[in-house]
Amino acid sequence: MKLALGTAQFGFAYGVANKNGQVSNREVKSIIESARNANIDMIDTAIAYGESEEQLGNAGVTGFNVITKLPPVPDGQSDVAQWMNQQVGDSISRLKIQQLDGLLLHQPSQLLESGGEELWQAAHSLKANKLVSKIGYSIYDPSELDLLFEEFRPDIVQAPYNIIDRRLDSSGWLQKLFDNGVEVHARSVFLQGVLLMTHSDRLELFNNWADLWLALDKWQSENSATALETCLQFVLNETRIDRAVVGVDSERQLHEVLLACNATVPTPPDTLATTDSLLLNPSCWKIP
Repeated sequence: MKLALGTAQFGFAYGVANKNGQVSNREVKSIIESARNANIDMIDTAIAYGESEEQLGNAGVTGFNVITKLPPVPDGQSDVAQWMNQQVGDSISRLKIQQLDGLLLHQPSQLLESGGEELWQAAHSLKANKLVSKIGYSIYDPSELDLLFEEFRPDIVQAPYNIIDRRLDSSGWLQKLFDNGVEVHARSVFLQGVLLMTHSDRLELFNNWADLWLALDKWQSENSATALETCLQFVLNETRIDRAVVGVDSERQLHEVLLACNATVPTPPDTLATTDSLLLNPSCWKIP
């Protein structure tokens, strides 16, 4: 199963489209059990996702490949290796597992700062000690790889990729990562749910891209595809991507996702893509 279960919603009210708040303990357990029954074998979380790791540990994630993300190293931290060991040990304890399948740096730009080599070496030591199987980083823009990749070769790169955000491919990095045997995990498959919204549901700030939404709606209508089917199939059909990280906030949503995975949808044209970071990077959204 190419899907990986994203869990930011388990720790706090995540996403501009989130109307239900943080997922309850009971619902988390139902989602995890349904994911297990559907042969989803990977869970993506982060130390910075509020209570997500505790929720997962309480629900029971034995048998899943769990990937977590390390927060930025605090300013003035004198012993990076000790700090990282503590962070990972605490994470494993919260998750109630023996080993992480993957450890990603949430702010890989720190590798380019003073102490970056020490940070990367500490990650390699965790791998050598079998506390983690793979190491890598989560990026926001493929241009980060221009600075990172040659000196800090990852096992995994997590990056945004969706029907309107194809920068990972157009930059040439998707092919280069594939050629180098790097696992690619696509996140922002739904762009925090914006790509699943109807015109009436979208916040006013997204009206700046009205022409894009009209073109996307028209294409989906002409191809008898729902927004959910279009978003999922676009990523799942890309053979150079290993995992599609998808977050849900209910067992019902997970079942909808699983049904959409069985749809047949042609590849949307490149004309539906944009490179406008004001839309593609949620940190740029000025939400009232």
